[in-house]
Amino acid sequence: MQIHALDKANLITDVQLGDQLSHAVTQGRRSDFALMLALLSVDATETTPLDPPYPEKSTDADLRKALNLPEPARLSAEEIDYDLCGKQADAFHQSGIDSARLNHCVSPSALHFPAFGTHDLGEDVYHNLSGHQRRKLAAENRTTTELDPVNLYNQLVIAKRYQELSAHA
Repeated sequence: MQIHALDKANLITDVQLGDQLSHAVTQGRRSDFALMLALLSVDATETTPLDPPYPEKSTDADLRKALNLPEPARLSAEEIDYDLCGKQADAFHQSGIDSARLNHCVSPSALHFPAFGTHDLGEDVYHNLSGHQRRKLAAENRTTTELDPVNLYNQLVIAKRYQELSAHA
C-alpha cells in the first residue's frame, strides 16, 4: 500500500489524471472523485486563516477621534445653554449674523429648549392642566430629597450616633 501526501502529488490540471477522473464520475465512485478533486485543489488551511482577526467594535468616541469630528450637539437644553444663547443673541445684535454663527460654531447650544417646571410635560399640555392637577404633580415629584454633599459625612455620623443611642435605650 502506497500512501500519498497531498503536497507530494504535484497535480496541476486534470489532464495529469488522464481518464481516471471521468471514469470516477461515470461509474459513481464518489470517494475516488473526491480524492482526485482534493488533490487538484489548493489547501485551504494554507491560504485561509483559521482564526480570522475580527476588528474590535469601535465606539462613537473612538470614531469621532479618528475622523476628527466635534462632539455631537445636545438635543435638550441645560442651564448653560441659556447663557450661550444669550451671548449668541448679543453677538448678533452687536456684530450681525456672521458673529452669531461663529459664536454658535465655537460653542454650540442645544437644539431643543424645553420649559422648566412642567414635570416633563409639554408646555401646552402643562398649561392646560387644572390647578388641582398641577398641585398633585408637584406633590408627587417632591418625594426625592436632595443630599447636601458638603455636610453628608457629618449627617451620616450624627444619624449613626442617634441610631446607636436609640438601640441602647
